[in-house]
Amino acid sequence: MKDLAQRALNAAEVAGASYADVRIITEHSEDIEVKDGRVGSINRGTSGGFGIRVIADGAWGFASSPKIEKAEIERVAALAVKVARASALLKVKDAELAPVEKHVDRYVTPHKRNPLEVPLEEKIALLLKTDANLRAVKGVSITESRIAAWVEDQLFASTVGSLIEQRIVQCGGGYTATAVRDGEVQHRSYPCSHGGQWESNGYEMIEGLDFAGHAGQCAEEAVALLSATQCPAGERDIIIEGSQLSLQIHESVGHPLELDRVLGSEANYAGTSFATTDNLGKLKYGSGIVTIVSDPTCPMGLGSFGYDDEGVKARPADLIRDGLLVDYLSSREAARAIGKASTGAMRADGWANMPIVRMTCINLAPGTKTLDQIIAETDDGLYLATNKSFSIDDRRSNFQFGTEIGWEIKGGKLGRMVKNASYTGITPRFWNACDAVAGPADWKIWGTANCGKGEPGQTARTAQGCAPARFRGITVGVVPGKK
Repeated sequence: MKDLAQRALNAAEVAGASYADVRIITEHSEDIEVKDGRVGSINRGTSGGFGIRVIADGAWGFASSPKIEKAEIERVAALAVKVARASALLKVKDAELAPVEKHVDRYVTPHKRNPLEVPLEEKIALLLKTDANLRAVKGVSITESRIAAWVEDQLFASTVGSLIEQRIVQCGGGYTATAVRDGEVQHRSYPCSHGGQWESNGYEMIEGLDFAGHAGQCAEEAVALLSATQCPAGERDIIIEGSQLSLQIHESVGHPLELDRVLGSEANYAGTSFATTDNLGKLKYGSGIVTIVSDPTCPMGLGSFGYDDEGVKARPADLIRDGLLVDYLSSREAARAIGKASTGAMRADGWANMPIVRMTCINLAPGTKTLDQIIAETDDGLYLATNKSFSIDDRRSNFQFGTEIGWEIKGGKLGRMVKNASYTGITPRFWNACDAVAGPADWKIWGTANCGKGEPGQTARTAQGCAPARFRGITVGVVPGKK
């Protein structure tokens, strides 16, 4: 493979490329689903191929193929150069890249058990046992559970001289109990919604989640929600549980700080951004306790790796420091446009797609208090958990989130359960309303396995680390007379 990678670079340079890189990738995947006591589906797949990216005549070109062979490598390299030269006819300016160091290295996700080597029977047995425990609770109507895994082997080489091998091991899963009565539907998920929890880790993370042991509580809460009090409407102090806050970070911090959106070169799926470059170093994005870091070195983060897809070494980079916007998620080209170094956020969905700026692990720094202390200090509020729905405008400013469950807080204590909870806000106002973040003991990194972006569309696996946090004076519930 190393010889083929070098041949690709040589062929691109001979054809006239001033820069070239190649990624040769093989990915194996598995996805198992159980529904209502039966195995619903088992999907296994293997994908392999290579993609070559070049600059010629000052413009980008890209081409790919599933045939990892000498003649095909040379043909595709020459094709990528042709694409670049055709693109150069319409270029506005030459592509310029921030500097990058040469790296010769190998990175492997820390893990103990390769999830794809765990017997299928063991995984199915776990899901069926979990499903049985869910269905044992009277009033549960639908049960769904899932385990999935991906193992990707990548070889990256560039004309800078880098030669990087990576093996990324990822897995996760979760389940949902649904209760239905008199036309009302309520869901309760574990350990979080949207398919579950995902990590760059081995099968030991699945074992650590204790699926079967938490199923009873999950199902009981789904049924209890049918009789719960409707979420009150008005302004409340809210404490947001970790998995829900993770999605809040993803949507209202991660996406708007992708520099290609900010510069206007990307608008698909999630729009552009209110956090334009004239705000860099000036915008008070959040309160002074809000520090958010891009950190693809974070252990177990679904957005963790050794190097991004243009050979930039993974490193922590502050995006928001003490509430102030200080940097963006960037590629070498986007970073050069604002006079900064790349934050190593260039990633592609497999070998057939050109890398684009994507989230890595976007982490809210922990505070100093415990969650119990924050609740005890809250006189009148809501504790909201587990995402149910979300909506945000195409500049990532105005948003609304719904959660599966909530509890009233009265006099510093959790009270009655509430259903159909929701909250809304404007991104900078919301983050400036944050006055407490729980400490390291409550901090966890949550994975997002299906983040969409780009045209053609690409799916990325990202992560957001956080502890529960409190936000003062937030609009909650359905406010009469407002839409």
